[in-house]
Amino acid sequence: MAGSDAGHAFAALGLAERFARSGDEVIVYTGVRWLDQRVPAGVTVRELPGLAALPEDDDDDAGAKLTGRAARMATALEPELASAGVDLVVSDTITRAGGWAAELLGVPWIELSPHPLYDQSRGLPPIGAGLAAGTGVGGRLRDAVLRAMSARARAAGRRATASARRGISLPPEPAPAARFVATLPGLEEPRPDWPARTHLIGPLAHEPTTELFPRPVGDGPIVLIAPSTARSGEADLGRAALAALAELSATRPIRAVYSALTPPPDDVAALAALVAGTARQDEILSETAVVICGAGHGMLAKTLVAGVPIVTVPGGGDQWELANRVRRAGCGVIVRPADPTAIAAAVARVLDDDSYASAARRIGATAATAADPVRLAHRLLERSTHP
Repeated sequence: MAGSDAGHAFAALGLAERFARSGDEVIVYTGVRWLDQRVPAGVTVRELPGLAALPEDDDDDAGAKLTGRAARMATALEPELASAGVDLVVSDTITRAGGWAAELLGVPWIELSPHPLYDQSRGLPPIGAGLAAGTGVGGRLRDAVLRAMSARARAAGRRATASARRGISLPPEPAPAARFVATLPGLEEPRPDWPARTHLIGPLAHEPTTELFPRPVGDGPIVLIAPSTARSGEADLGRAALAALAELSATRPIRAVYSALTPPPDDVAALAALVAGTARQDEILSETAVVICGAGHGMLAKTLVAGVPIVTVPGGGDQWELANRVRRAGCGVIVRPADPTAIAAAVARVLDDDSYASAARRIGATAATAADPVRLAHRLLERSTHP
C-alpha cells in the first residue's frame, strides 16, 4: 500500500518487485496515476480505495489524512484484502489505511518507511530541524528543549490516531508486526533507542520506464538535474539548475541531463549539450559526475548507491533534514534558495573536489549491510502461521 506520491509509490513498487522475484504473488494498491505505468513482472497494480479526497475533505490537512481519512479508507480496503486472500500487508508509513485494514482483517502487517526512521529519539534533536545531535551539556540541553517544544504536537497526533482507530473498533495504538526502514544505513543518525522489530532494509528503487537516456554531445562531465516530485519541493529547482549549468558552461565543458516526469522549462538560457526526458536514472547515473536534486530521499539514495555526489536544493518537508545529513556526511553541498549563480558555484566545487565523490561511494557502500526484506517478511509469516 502506498499513496500517489512518487517517493512512496516507487518504494512500494521496488519492494513488490523483490517479492515477485522470490515467487510471491504481489498486489500493489496505489494512486491511479501509476496504474498505466511500467510495473515489475509478476506484480498486479490496483487503485487504492478511498485515496481521492471527498468534496468535504481538506486535502491539505495532513493530520486528517493520517487519522479520519485513514480510518475511512481502511474500512473500504478490508473487503478488498479479504477477497484477494492476502497473507501479509506492507503499508507505507503515511498510508496508514493499509495497516489498519490488515488489523481489521486479522492478518499481520509491516510498516514501510521509504526514508530514514523519523521517530523522535531521546538522543536526537527534533527530526526535520536538520541539526546534528548536540554534544556536551549545552548541546544536549538544546536538544531536550527542542524536543519538549515539539512534544505537544506529537501528543496531539497520538490522540487523534487513537480516536480514529477506536471509531473503527481497533485498539488505540497501531500494531505492526515489524517495521522496514528503506534507507542507506549511512544516512541514519545513531540513536540509543532504536525501536524493536525495526529493520534497515536499504533503499527501494523503481524505474517507471525502460527507456534509456541518449548521451549529450561533447566530452564534459555529465550533470544530472532531477527536480523534486514532492509538492513540498523547491518549485524553481529545474529552472534554476538549467540556468546554473548554462552559466557554468561558459567557463568549462558541461553536459546536462534533465530527468523528470514533466518537460523542462523553456524560458532559460540554452544549453548546447542537453538531453531531457523520462528514462532510467539508474543507468545514466553510472556516467554522472554530479546530481542536482531537491533532497527527496528516493533520488538521494539512488544517487549515493551509484557513488555520485550531490548538490541539494531542498524544499520543505523532510528535504531539509536529508540535505543536512548529506552535507554532514561530506557527499554533498546545500544551496538554498534556488539561486542559479549559487548552484553553479556548488557544482564547480563538487566537480573540483574528489572528497565529495569519495564520501558518496562510502555512504553508498553501506547498502551492503542492510537486511533482506523478503527474507524477514517470510520469517514473520512463518512465525504467524506456526507460533
